[in-house]
Amino acid sequence: MTTTDSAPTGSRGRRGPYASTPARRAQIVRAALASFAEHGYERASLRDIAARAEVTHAALLRHFDSKDELLLAALALRDADDEELARRIMASEVPPERVLSSVFEEEFAHPERQRNWLAITVAATNPEHPAHDFFIARRARMREHFSTSTLGIDGTTQSLTADDKVTMLLAMMDGLRIQALLDPSRDVFRLLETFMRSITSTRSE
Repeated sequence: MTTTDSAPTGSRGRRGPYASTPARRAQIVRAALASFAEHGYERASLRDIAARAEVTHAALLRHFDSKDELLLAALALRDADDEELARRIMASEVPPERVLSSVFEEEFAHPERQRNWLAITVAATNPEHPAHDFFIARRARMREHFSTSTLGIDGTTQSLTADDKVTMLLAMMDGLRIQALLDPSRDVFRLLETFMRSITSTRSE
């Protein structure tokens, strides 16, 4: 397969067989997602991402202006993948408290990926980080998702609002990632399922 992506001289609107189509952009974003998971954001290079996507470095830059832009696209894709997996798991009638542990089962099987994503999460606490606004908005998206899903994280229980529960859940997930890395023998999924049962409310029909 050729990796060229040249545009005819003087024709910015046409790029031949490698036009900036949604499919090609998605291919590059998936390559970025894999590179960030394997190498971390700081060590991942645009050339590595281009090679994974089977395009030239110049071609990649015609689709995305920078590594920062690719990071945001990769984070959004990762969330979308997790949400789609969660929908499939819920459709299979898995108990609500087991949905998240099922979603994260593959991730927890790859410690280096966990370390790299945790590093991005921590770095993004800096307001100057390119992903800072993404993670702030992510909390709001999770609040909406859980409020409208069968997981039942809604309403107020024992003085905890839905916002409180989502905050606790995010903290629990990040904390369990760290604990699993420190002690791989620890059954973190059992703890996550127990926690989910404690904050899940039963909806009335």
